[in-house]
Amino acid sequence: MSRVINFSSGPATLPDEVLRLAATDMLDWRGSGMSVMEMSHRGPEFTEILANTHSLVRQLLQVPDNYAVLFMQGGAIAQNAILPMNLIAKTGVADYVVSGVWSEKSMKEAGKYGQVNVAASSSNNGFLSVPQEDQWQISPHASYVHMCSNETIGGVECHWIPDTGGIPLVADMSSNIMSAPLDVARYGVIYAGAQKNMGPSGVTLVIVRRDLFGHALPVTPSAFNYQLQDEQSSMYNTPPTYAIYIMGLVLQHIQQQGGLQAMQSLNQRKADMLYDYLDHSRLFFNKVQHADRSRMNVTFFLRDASLNDAFLQGAEKEGMVQLRGHRSAGGMRASIYNAMPLVHVERLRDYMHRFEQSHT
Repeated sequence: MSRVINFSSGPATLPDEVLRLAATDMLDWRGSGMSVMEMSHRGPEFTEILANTHSLVRQLLQVPDNYAVLFMQGGAIAQNAILPMNLIAKTGVADYVVSGVWSEKSMKEAGKYGQVNVAASSSNNGFLSVPQEDQWQISPHASYVHMCSNETIGGVECHWIPDTGGIPLVADMSSNIMSAPLDVARYGVIYAGAQKNMGPSGVTLVIVRRDLFGHALPVTPSAFNYQLQDEQSSMYNTPPTYAIYIMGLVLQHIQQQGGLQAMQSLNQRKADMLYDYLDHSRLFFNKVQHADRSRMNVTFFLRDASLNDAFLQGAEKEGMVQLRGHRSAGGMRASIYNAMPLVHVERLRDYMHRFEQSHT
C-alpha cells in the first residue's frame, strides 16, 4: 500500500502510528469484543476512553482547574453561534478582531445574537497580516474579545497573546492548537475543531473558564449550553465517540513524541524550510507579512499563474496532493500540521526546486 503526502488543510493527515493502532482495534477494542463505534457512550469502555482523552488535553495544555474541558459537535463553524449564545448576554456587546475569512465569518454569525463591534481588521491589506495590538479598539463593556489565532485560507498566524485587560479573550484555535505550548490562563474561551492537529472531523474541543458560565441566552439549546455540558461531563447528548477515541490516540502520540515543546520545534523547522525556499525563489513567492506567517498553512503563488496546473499535476505524480489554494485565495497552500513529517516537507521543497529549474 502506498500512502500519498496529504497537504490538505483539514481534515488533514494523521500519524501513521495512530491509524495503525485504530485499525488493530477496529473490530475488538482491548478485548471488549466491540468496535469503539459500537459502544454505548455510557458504558464503562467508552467512559474510560473519554476520561483518558480529557486527561490528555489537560496534561498537554496544562489546563487550570477552573477551566472546563468540553467535547462538542458541529466544528468551529457551530461555535460561531454557540459562543455568543453562551457569552454575549452579559453586556449584549462583543468585540471581534478580523484577520481573515474565518474570523470574519465568526463576527457575522455573532451579530445575530447581540451587538458586534470590529475591534480591528486587516481587510485593508487583503488579510495579509494580523492587526497590531496598538490598533485594537476594545469596547470597555464588551462581554468578550474574539480572535482567530491562525487563518488557514490566508496563511496568517498571530504569534503573540493580546492583552485585553479584564475582558475575556476568546480564540478560535482550530488550526494551530497543540502545535506549541499555550498559556490557557490568558484566555476566557478556546475552541478548536479537531480535524487539523488533534484527530478526525466530528469533535470540537472547547475550553471555558467556569466563571463565564451563567449568561446563556434563553434561546440556547441545552446541548449547546457550556455550563450544562460541563455538569454532564460532555455527555448531555451522545458525544462523537469515535472521533474522541481517535483524538485520544493523537494526543497520546503527541505526548510520546515529547509534548508541545517538541511539536513547536518540529513545526518551526518545517515552516522555516518552506519560507526560506520561497524567499529565495525566482518562481514562487509568499504574500504574508513576515512576522505573521503561519507555521501551519504555508500559502504561495507562482509568478506565472499559467503554470499552476502543471505544478499541481507534477506534484500529484510525485505523490503529493491537496496543494491547490482555497478557491477564494487562489495560488497554492501546503498545510503542514503536527502529523506532517519533516521529510515530506523536504520532498515538497525539492520538487518545487526542480519545477523552478525546468520552468525559468
